Amino acid sequence: MEIEPGKGIGPLIFGMRKNNVETLMGKPDTVFNDEEDNLIWLYNRTKLRLTFYADEDFRLGYLMCSDRDTTLFGNKIMGEPVAEVKAMLAPKKIDQWETERLDLTVNDFNEANWIILQSEFNEVVRIEVGALISDKDEFIWHYS
Repeated sequence: MEIEPGKGIGPLIFGMRKNNVETLMGKPDTVFNDEEDNLIWLYNRTKLRLTFYADEDFRLGYLMCSDRDTTLFGNKIMGEPVAEVKAMLAPKKIDQWETERLDLTVNDFNEANWIILQSEFNEVVRIEVGALISDKDEFIWHYS
């Protein structure tokens, strides 16, 4: 599936409600609530984790994906060297990164586009993307 920073992945658009997502993706393989009471749906086939924010009326606001066929601006990113992925993103003005090392895992975070490239052994293994937040500190929903 193609990731669109700030908007979603494939047919899934930030701001969708559970019923919209279920219509497109089917029932999730696993459902649970996190420590903030957000609803988490896991899809094994697409290696996709979706977060519906409790304090936003359970709208889709965050996703994690580790599927090998995931693309970003038309380029596959899983298994690619993180430096090459970041170089590919630079012309798109996604070029400011905060790096956090957690033992084997490295998280490179671009706050302006709410993207995290998670890598292990210098290869991207997961991408996390969230809905953007406006200057008024409100989520920017692309689906209403």
